[in-house]
Amino acid sequence: MAQTTVPYVRTIAELRKITSAWHAEGSTIALVPTMGALHAGHLALVQQAHEVADHVIVSLFVNPTQFAPSEDLAQYPRPIADDLALCREAQVACVFAPEVSDMYPPDEVACVVDVPEITGPLEGDVRPGHFAGVGRVCLKLFHMAQPDVAVFGQKDYQQLMLIRALAADLALPMRIVACPTVREADGLALSSRNRYLDAAQRRHALGLCKALRQAQAMIEQGECDPQIVEETMRTTMASHQIEVDYAAVRHPLTLSELDNLDPATCGGVVALVAGRLTGATTVRLIDNFLIGGEPERSVLPR
Repeated sequence: MAQTTVPYVRTIAELRKITSAWHAEGSTIALVPTMGALHAGHLALVQQAHEVADHVIVSLFVNPTQFAPSEDLAQYPRPIADDLALCREAQVACVFAPEVSDMYPPDEVACVVDVPEITGPLEGDVRPGHFAGVGRVCLKLFHMAQPDVAVFGQKDYQQLMLIRALAADLALPMRIVACPTVREADGLALSSRNRYLDAAQRRHALGLCKALRQAQAMIEQGECDPQIVEETMRTTMASHQIEVDYAAVRHPLTLSELDNLDPATCGGVVALVAGRLTGATTVRLIDNFLIGGEPERSVLPR
């Protein structure tokens, strides 16, 4: 039976009071950090969190430090009532939705939290400063919620690698759990920004997963030259009227460039794509496939 309400806290003090009580009783806590505008992909993270902890916290916070001045911070969807309803249905134990002034007090000196080796290329080239904002807000949330586990989606692959590196290098007393990308039946990865797509853009957006599938097929059939694979991905994306930001095949842990894609020598790769679909509104989407690693599993039912 679904719960009728979900605790909805706005301050750090309220959150810590709840989590301290849970820890005192010996319960474990899983945190699912989000920027809201929840969809089935987020709910898959919540489901995964339920499997690894006694209590699940979902944070709803559109983080300003990961947006550049030219990006869609003001337009980013904030359907708080819908998000709370979904959290209630998903049996979330607590929703944390802080104010910007609480997360970033104006009288405090800002810190930089980054892993340049991982965050420099790809999204780092296109969105300078983005991952410094991601690392900073996630580290804040980890300290505020004190979770035993934090759950992140594989769709934001570079972000996942950043968080894993932070947790390992800073010896955070928590575990990072990855959840496979959730896709529509036709392969489009779920994203909060999908709601911006018009009908034509929605059709063109399939060029992202088609490019990744081509990369997967080429590598599994023995193509070892990353430049050939990457050029094929770019061509496929362009044929779907996607303005390509990048199409890359990289090492799955370090995101470093590879000279040879032979599975016997590289032990698997990750193919990553990002691009923009123009229309009434320009929408930027990202996606990735692990090739030679764990297979993708999360697909919405038809």
